[in-house]
Amino acid sequence: MARRRGLVLAVLLAVAACGCPKSQKATMEYQKGLASQAHGNIDDALEYFQNALKSDPSNAEYKITLHQARFEASEKHVREGVQLREKGKLEDAMHQFQMALTRDSSNPIAAQELESVRAQLAAGLPEGTQHNAEAKRKTPPLASLPPELKPLSSSAVNLRMTNDAKVIFDTIGKLSGLSMIFDPDFPAHRISVELNDVTLEQALDIACLESKAFWKPVTENIVMVIPDQTQKRRDFDEQIMRTFYLSNTVQPQELTEIVTGLRQLLDLKRIQQLNGQNAIVMRDTPAKIALAEKFINDVDKAKPEVVIQVQVLQASTNRLRTLGILPGQSASIQINPYNCANTSSGCSSSSSSSSSNSTVTLNNLNHLNSSDYTVTLPSLTANAVLTDSDTRIIQSPEVRMVDGMVAKLKVGDRVPVATGSYSAGTSVTPSANLNSLISTQFQYIDVGVNLDITPRVHPNDEVSLKIAVEVSSVTNYVTIGGIQQPVISQRKIEHDIRLKEGETNILGGLFQRTDTKSLNGWPGLAKIPVMRYLFSSDSKDSQENDVLIVLTPHIIRNPEWTDDNLKSVFTGSETNIAVHREHALSAPSREPQNSGNPGGNSSTPSRTPLAGATPTAEGSSLNQTPAPEPSAHLKVAPSSAEMKVGETQTLSIAVDRVTDLFSIPLLIKYDPNVIHVEDVRNGGFLSGEAQELAIVQRNDAERGEMMVSAVRQPHTPGVDGSGVIFTLVVKAIAAGTSQIAVVQVNAKNSNQKTISLATHDASIHVRP
Repeated sequence: MARRRGLVLAVLLAVAACGCPKSQKATMEYQKGLASQAHGNIDDALEYFQNALKSDPSNAEYKITLHQARFEASEKHVREGVQLREKGKLEDAMHQFQMALTRDSSNPIAAQELESVRAQLAAGLPEGTQHNAEAKRKTPPLASLPPELKPLSSSAVNLRMTNDAKVIFDTIGKLSGLSMIFDPDFPAHRISVELNDVTLEQALDIACLESKAFWKPVTENIVMVIPDQTQKRRDFDEQIMRTFYLSNTVQPQELTEIVTGLRQLLDLKRIQQLNGQNAIVMRDTPAKIALAEKFINDVDKAKPEVVIQVQVLQASTNRLRTLGILPGQSASIQINPYNCANTSSGCSSSSSSSSSNSTVTLNNLNHLNSSDYTVTLPSLTANAVLTDSDTRIIQSPEVRMVDGMVAKLKVGDRVPVATGSYSAGTSVTPSANLNSLISTQFQYIDVGVNLDITPRVHPNDEVSLKIAVEVSSVTNYVTIGGIQQPVISQRKIEHDIRLKEGETNILGGLFQRTDTKSLNGWPGLAKIPVMRYLFSSDSKDSQENDVLIVLTPHIIRNPEWTDDNLKSVFTGSETNIAVHREHALSAPSREPQNSGNPGGNSSTPSRTPLAGATPTAEGSSLNQTPAPEPSAHLKVAPSSAEMKVGETQTLSIAVDRVTDLFSIPLLIKYDPNVIHVEDVRNGGFLSGEAQELAIVQRNDAERGEMMVSAVRQPHTPGVDGSGVIFTLVVKAIAAGTSQIAVVQVNAKNSNQKTISLATHDASIHVRP
């Protein structure tokens, strides 16, 4: 028997020895995974959880933890991929999205982001190397915008001409290498134009204004001119379709308000709102679509949010004092002349007479003794009561709400109150139970702290609050119509206030105090000092109830208004809504020219003017002559300098061989990370002969741009020769090399004619 027991024990130990290593290994792997997850190494944790589940496949805890780890690992790689994509590292972002899909193949965001990055990479590759899916497309992509003009020459247009409108349009087109075509209804009429330093688009617009027409590009080098008529606009104005997905609208009403605003402002006729997709689709001219885009970008902002800290403090105090000895205030005497305590004969006679007549006569009073009357003496009550109770109730809720939305907070109970009852009207016997035929309606009332707040966040970090605060409680019950009804004590405030962010406001005034004083005792004796406590009872009851409500708003989200949202936009006329780029409204930029400096740092603003001949009755002539090389120079001296960090140095901006210089605006650029222009001073050249000089300067230190202008006094001649116009005080702020370049100069003489200047830049090397 002992041998059998030993054999069974050996078998059990062998089985345990085979099973324990696997279970122990799974536990160790699982613990390692939890530790890695706690340290943020979610990829390592995922591997440990997979090993633990392999060792113990039936463990439900391991399975759940593994699924959670897969989700977290995939989300982590998605976030890293988005960050890399925003930095422009598309290859690294694609690798992160692929790892996210490897961790969790069911993650739709990872698959979507991966396809998006692949499309971006394919769009940036040369033709013939696009992604296979894009290369296999049979239909070419749709055009997103109408054709854009690409003239052969971008030189400024100078033209003086009087002739037929078609001839003038053809002349402008030939100067820029464009072909002009005309609508068959375009009339032939004579116009006169004078164009000075304008771009091609500006020249076409001016000619169209005088000829009452409008132009549109047909291709990149063909322009069509059409009479400006309503029907022609409908026939020839190009239209595009655009879908806008809004990010911050929650309710369909908000989307409807935006669509209504677009219709009212831009007179859009083809616009559709999609509540299910939270999107707006519209079809109209590119100008209206561009304005609609600005409108949507301006109003589609996340609503401000505010957190209101509410503290409700209710203090209730009850003080009761009763002190004194109150003797009885009444005594009674009862006369009974028919008392059997007299003689037996008298008792019998009295009993017989009492039975016949209970009236007491004066003759009976002559024979009264101590047994014929009873005296009831008053009682004595001693009171010494002192009650002092103090109750404080504090509620401190915190409510987060969106701008303009009502937030409701209810802390307390819902108390039923009977509002009515009715009977079924069935005839019953008097012995029937009537309660079963009566139905009572109840309404539930919120009792406790009820708070309704509607915030409105202002741009100056102030919050307007429309508040309704109610503090109520059940104080008693009364029976009305056989039903117990609660008596509800209510304190309520409704008003509008405006607070700064973080400002605390205390709403008081809900104060109630009741003082009750009573004196009960013997007349006269109750008024005697000290002695009155022996003959009277003095009671004083004082009740106080005070409610304070403290509100503190904290703005946690403000609307993100940028300068682009706040600036106005040129929208054309009422009948012709149009948009223009800023560069299209300014004068054409001058093309730089080399001034012979070996370093290539000098440039001169030059242009090829188109000089028009004097107009004649028959037509006009047009000569195109190149601008002469400038003989005057503008330079920064010294051309190279070395400085240490923290040092300052004065540089000169001087002109050489200039004639009749009257005004000179300059735009200077430098590296703001290396140097900083502290000040600009008068060099003295333009203020010769003690003339006052008007100097205007504007320094944009973040962009490294200095705008400075000097103008002589009116009705004074210009200055000839060479000299220093400005001096720059430059401070070195970091090691490196910075160029001080005059990127734009618009010097003019006393007749407001442009003076051509060749510019020379300077280089500053800053040592640590």
